[in-house]
Order: sequence, then C-alpha cells, then structure tokens
Amino acid sequence: MALTLSANPRSGAEQGIPPLSMVERVTLIMDSFQRPHTRLTLHDVADQTRLPRSTTHRILEQLVRLGWLDHTANGYGLGPRALGLGGREIENGALRAAAAPRLHEIALQTGMVVHLAVLDGAEIYYLDKVGGRAAVDIPSRVGGRAVAHCTALGKAMLAWLPAEGVDARYAGVLDRCTARSIGDLDMLHQELSGIRRRNGLAFEHGECFPDIGCVAVALRGPEGPIGAISVVGHAHSAQERVAPLVVNAARAVTNDLFSAPAPTRHVYRGPATSQQLAGVTTWSREPAGRF
Repeated sequence: MALTLSANPRSGAEQGIPPLSMVERVTLIMDSFQRPHTRLTLHDVADQTRLPRSTTHRILEQLVRLGWLDHTANGYGLGPRALGLGGREIENGALRAAAAPRLHEIALQTGMVVHLAVLDGAEIYYLDKVGGRAAVDIPSRVGGRAVAHCTALGKAMLAWLPAEGVDARYAGVLDRCTARSIGDLDMLHQELSGIRRRNGLAFEHGECFPDIGCVAVALRGPEGPIGAISVVGHAHSAQERVAPLVVNAARAVTNDLFSAPAPTRHVYRGPATSQQLAGVTTWSREPAGRF
C-alpha cells in the first residue's frame, strides 16, 4: 500500500518511514519542471513535491548556483546545465510538436509555405517547413540557417530582445543577402521598433532572397522569444491578408507550451537501494484525485 509523502520529515520518521535521501529530493524537484519552458515559483515546487518549503528553497538555490536551474522574476526554470544535457533538442522537439498542427492548418488554408524557426546568435535555425509542392520553390530546409536580420522570422524574434542583446549579436557589421537587406544597426533598430508597434508582426520583402516575402510572429515565453512562425510567398504578395492566421497560430502554440500542467502528488514507496538511486527512483506520480 502506497504511503503519501509527509510534509513533516519528523512525523514520517515516527511512522517508520525513512526520510527521503538528498538524491531523491533533488529528483523530485527537477522532475517538477515537466517541460523545457516551465517556470515555477517556490510555492509551486513545494506544493508539487510535498517537501517542506525551507528544504525546497535550500535545494532550489543550490541547483541555481550549480547551473541546473535558473531563477528570474518569473520563477525557477531549467538552467544551462540541464538544457545542455540534450535539453536543447528536447526543447526544440517540444516546440516543434506544439506548432506542427498549426503549421499544417495554415498551409492548407493558404496554399503557402509555413516555417518554424528559433534564434541562434545572429542566425535563425529552421525547425520545420510545411507546404507541399510549393515548398520546393522556397530555398530553405529543416536544419538549415539564415541571417536573422534578413528574415521576417529573425526580425520577429529580435524585436523582443533588449537593445543591448541585439547589438551583442552583431559586431557592428550586418551582412546583406540582397540589395533590400538592412545594412546597419540603426536601421535594424528602427525596423524592430516598428515591429513592436505592430504588436509583433514582422514583414520581409526580398531581403533574404530577391523574389520571396514573408510575414512572421514570434512565440514569446516568460523570458523572451522562444521561436517564430512565418508564412512565405512571393515578395510582392499581399502578406497582410494572412497575418491574422500567423498571429492566431502563434498565440495557440504559446498557450499550449506555457499552460500550467495538472497538479500531481507524489507517493513515497520506501527507502532507495543503491541500484534504484543509480537509475530508478523510489517514488512515483499519481493523479491528485487518487487519495
């Protein structure tokens, strides 16, 4: 019979239940971050793990110092060390999975090519491309890259970075892909300001490839842009008519990624053996309604 984890370690000991080891407590806390973009407060983590608040805070701060988590005004989230252990691929995979239905829906509605990309330095990295036969005519590919400030995708994401964050991505020099490309930082900042005034809508007219135009919107998380969606057509096509579809898709994907997961309670099933600590924890999750 499963026993619930007591919030009071002393009361658990009185009932003959050994206290959780540090490894198990850290595992409980790390597993609270169910998605790469999850942000949780101290209260959230303590509530989900059923650990004492003081214990939770101490472990969280140690994990932040070691780089496994980070801590901002929006709460705790996975840090560079956790994301570095294949986490970036997991993060991109979660983003692609959440966006895929919307990309296909836009492609079917418009007959145009739809892109999903993330920002990587001064470049964008294409995660997905949907568009049937029309995709053949667009010189982009999944896994490929393009200059960020020359694409609607890149500009949509750059617009939501601090100005100094944009400057840091360029060494004062902006490469130009076509004669229409933005050629200096002042012009780029003016363009990004215009995108913010349009509530995030970014346009491109032959700036990356001469005959191609795009409209894009960034996917914005609590810490800034995490990706962008674009619809691609001819450079002189009326991109404004498909802009509402891109806006609605970006909003839906963001809601899917950052909606709060259902609360769970954790069940303690006894002390861990050395083999269990090496690979399998001794607790498991069960829905809150189970007890």
